[in-house]
Order: sequence, then structure tokens, then C-alpha cells
Amino acid sequence: MFIDEAIIKVIAGRGGDGCTAFRREKYVEMGGPYGGNGGHGSNIIFKVDTGLHTLIDLRYMKLIKGEKGSNGLGKNQNGKGAEDVIIKVPQGTVITDLDTGLIIADMKNNNDSIVVAQGGRGGRGNTAFKTQNNPCPTFSENGEPGEEKVLKIELKLLADVGLVGLPSVGKSTFLSKISKAKPKIADYHFTTLSPNLGVVKTIDNRSFVVADLPGLIEGASEGAGLGDKFLRHIERTKVIAHIIDMSGIEGRNPYDDYLVINKELANFSEKLIKKPQIVIANKMDMENSKKNLEEFKKKVKCEVLEISAINNEGIDEVLIKLADLLDTCVDEPLYEDNEYLSHVLYKFEKTKPYTIEKVDDYYVIHGDELEKLFRMTKFNSEEGILRFAKKLRKLGIDDELEKMGAKEGDIVKILDFDFEYRK
Repeated sequence: MFIDEAIIKVIAGRGGDGCTAFRREKYVEMGGPYGGNGGHGSNIIFKVDTGLHTLIDLRYMKLIKGEKGSNGLGKNQNGKGAEDVIIKVPQGTVITDLDTGLIIADMKNNNDSIVVAQGGRGGRGNTAFKTQNNPCPTFSENGEPGEEKVLKIELKLLADVGLVGLPSVGKSTFLSKISKAKPKIADYHFTTLSPNLGVVKTIDNRSFVVADLPGLIEGASEGAGLGDKFLRHIERTKVIAHIIDMSGIEGRNPYDDYLVINKELANFSEKLIKKPQIVIANKMDMENSKKNLEEFKKKVKCEVLEISAINNEGIDEVLIKLADLLDTCVDEPLYEDNEYLSHVLYKFEKTKPYTIEKVDDYYVIHGDELEKLFRMTKFNSEEGILRFAKKLRKLGIDDELEKMGAKEGDIVKILDFDFEYRK
């Protein structure tokens, strides 16, 4: 089954917890802290596998979750990091963060790999908090939570030439004649339900890849037929080969067909209509084809190449023309720099890393950094609690609550936990 789109949630592994331990040996006075750090949580990594040609494995994988790092141990033993989770995808896969709408990676090269979600760092053991003022800390950290993201995974086929045209104009027959691809061929519409790729070799020994793209009809760019599902595969092609049934045997006007397809290409993306395009008049062995071609040429300014795909006539000339066009094409990037997550410029403005809102009779505090600090704090020691309170005070949360009218004993919520406000 050809699957070219999937939406999945990824959760990288949490870091292992730090250890609170103390050195107690007979001949070592005041041994001090002895707790190790936790191990790193597993990253979620996507990697290209050229043996794959569909996203069917991801279609049924709604959640990908990493493993937690090992906890730190006594005797300053650090926990082991968890193994990364590697997900193999086909060449041409595009990964988008649905929360931001930005591209994480366009994986068009063999052996491309990308970390889509970073595993959390291990929590520090109490040895790491040893200072001159506090030579024997009695607290440690929980591991950092791993990144969570909802991703859209799209496959956009890698091909040099994209065959477009209305159903039953002969695209699949043409592909079967110029390559060893064996697409399904029949005399009814939508015979081809998924893109087919074929490697083509010209008579002068130049080679390129051709994709037969199904389902283009009027309204395809808006979801009619199969067009919006497969138009994305034309985006990577360098040249578009527009095949037209010049016989008009189905009662259609060839020029109207030409306008319909170009309109759908333009509606889907301005980049598509700007790509180099050749027009191929197919079924020239039919009765009305010559007459229709004369009328067609009066209305278009481009060169029209004549073929009869079923009789294998005129095909070599078309392949030479396509190869010549490809030799002059510049490989342009599929996306602009500002569409990538890694190219976003962040303005460093002095803003609060939290928000406080009053809901009914309690105060709710939100903020990614604050919530991460909360999750990494162990509340089983007084020193850990005091450290957390000190950080809140340093962030200005106490002052903000006082300005909002909070009184001693009022309830303050962070995530699902309640605290009493104390001055």
C-alpha cells in the first residue's frame, strides 16, 4: 500500500533521576555527598532508508516514545544513557512541526538523519551541588523531561520529470514504454491510484527518473479526485511533461484539457507553473488527432511533441528533449530558508518566562521553563523545597502574586499541584 502522509506524536525519553547519597566509610571522615547523575533520555531520530518507498509503517504508529535514562547511583556512579530510537523513512520525506508550521527537515539525500525530539538530560546527583557554602547538599534533581512534538510526515517523491494530465490520456502507457515500470493500464479513469516511478535511458545514454502522477482533474488542487493527494509529488520534479489526449475521443477538447491542468498546477503552487514544461500530444494514431493538433497549435505558443505511446512512435525524440531540458535546469530548493525551524531568528526581549492568572479563588502559574524546573525538583527534602522556592522568588513570582492581591494561605497551582502562598 502506498502511504505518503502520516501524523504522529513523538515523546523523547526523560533523563534519569539524580541520586542523593553520602559517603560513609570507616576511615573517611566527613565523606560528603556521593550521589551520581542520571543518564540522558533517548532521542527520537529519523533516518533515510533507500529501501523504503512508502510511509506505511508510520501510518499505524500514532505515538513514538523514547526510553528513560538510568538513574544515578551511590559512589558517584552516573546512570547509563538510553539508546536512541531510530525511525527509518523513505528518501524525499519532509518533517513538519504542526505546532509551529515550520519544516524540521527535508530528507532528500541518502543517509540523511535528524533528531526530531531531544531526550532530556539526566538529573544531577547531590555531588554536583556541592559548594564551599554547602559542602554536603541533601538534595538532587529529577531527570529533565524529553521533548514532545506532533509531527506531520510527508513523502514527496524524488523524480526529475513529472507526467501530468487528465485521466486516460496515456501517462501510464508512456511510462511503460520508456522504462521497465509496470503500471496498471486500463481503459477507465483512475486506473492509477498511486505514483509510479521509472528510470529512463535515452538513445544517447543519458538517464533520469520519471514519475507518473495520477488523479489530476478539474478541482484537483482543492481536493477533487486524487489530485491534492499527489500534486505534492510534482514539487520536487525539475521538468513537467504535460500529456494531452489529442484525439478528443472522450468528447473533451484538448485545449480545454491543457488549460484545466495548468490551472490546477498554478492553484496548488506558483512554483509548479513556473517549472519548465513540455507538451506531448498523445494518441496521434487516432482519426481526429491531426485536425485537433492544428487547432491546438493555433492557441498555444509552446512547442508540441507528437507521439503515439501505444505504437511506440515519437518517444525517442521526446526523451531527448526532456534530457536536454534537464541538462539546463538548476536544482532549486523545495523550501525557503525562513520555512525551516532551524532558521527562525529569535528576538531576545526581556519578557517574563511565566504567566499568572486568577481562576476563581486560586492562582494558576504557566511557563515552560518553570514547569520543567518543577518536574525536575525533588520535594522529598527540605533543602530541595527551599531551592525551588528560592528560584520562584528570583523569577519575581512572589512579587507578582502580591501585586495581584494574593494573601497568605491562598492556593497557587503549578500543573496539577496545589501550594499555599506564604510571604
